[in-house]
Amino acid sequence: MDLGLKGKVVVITGAAGLKGSIGETILQHLAAEGAIPAVIDRNDRGFAYIEEIQKQGIDGLFCKTDVTNPVQIEEAIAKIVAKYGRIDALINNVGVNDGAGLDASYEEFMDSLKLNMVSYFVTVKSALPYLKESKGPILNIGSKVGLTGQGGTSGYAAAKGGVLGLTREWAVDLIKHSIRVNAIIIAESWTPAYDTWIKTLENGEEKLKSIVKKIPLENRMTTPDEIADTCLFTISERSSHTTGQFIFCDGGYVHLDRSLLTE
Repeated sequence: MDLGLKGKVVVITGAAGLKGSIGETILQHLAAEGAIPAVIDRNDRGFAYIEEIQKQGIDGLFCKTDVTNPVQIEEAIAKIVAKYGRIDALINNVGVNDGAGLDASYEEFMDSLKLNMVSYFVTVKSALPYLKESKGPILNIGSKVGLTGQGGTSGYAAAKGGVLGLTREWAVDLIKHSIRVNAIIIAESWTPAYDTWIKTLENGEEKLKSIVKKIPLENRMTTPDEIADTCLFTISERSSHTTGQFIFCDGGYVHLDRSLLTE
């Protein structure tokens, strides 16, 4: 299916994670569709990723940015517009489950909100004049933690719950501009960060097996490729009448009947 993304300038935050991370995978899928990824991230890996896709004949831009700094986000958006003259879509992908729980300090809690939610607000606010011109969609990457809780991660849970609230609020605000706003909800996906977390646990292998058994569809994790495919479809014109939605790419993890989970 041609998603019609060729030549579209797509801003994506948090896409300079390790190879195989969700953001990096979305970046590679955008390049494969012939889109022009404009990456906003603080990690220098972004330079190499953009150089890599440029060697494949795909244009792109990396803006090294601390997304907890509003001025740097504004400067990144200005740099993107200075080069391309437009923004056709925006994917807010930043997310770090940082473990800022009830034992965290006020400062640690606020830092989690700034990274995992406030950065979404500032990026949208900065890009909005250009999205209004293009009627470009906004896609927020969310987490099941914002709906189910997890324990020990108050900052991340509050932020991701807030991202869902912002998704619906912006869908209402921007409908008069024909801007669609949706969220992808991720549950259990095998990424480098997930692998790192499992390795910190004393009984990591047993914990992993117990998690996978609880995923109803095929008892396996959602792949980053599956998430990226869902993201690209959602920002494309193939999804032209979908807005204000929470799209669960999770193998039924959040919603399906627990009675499915029989030995």
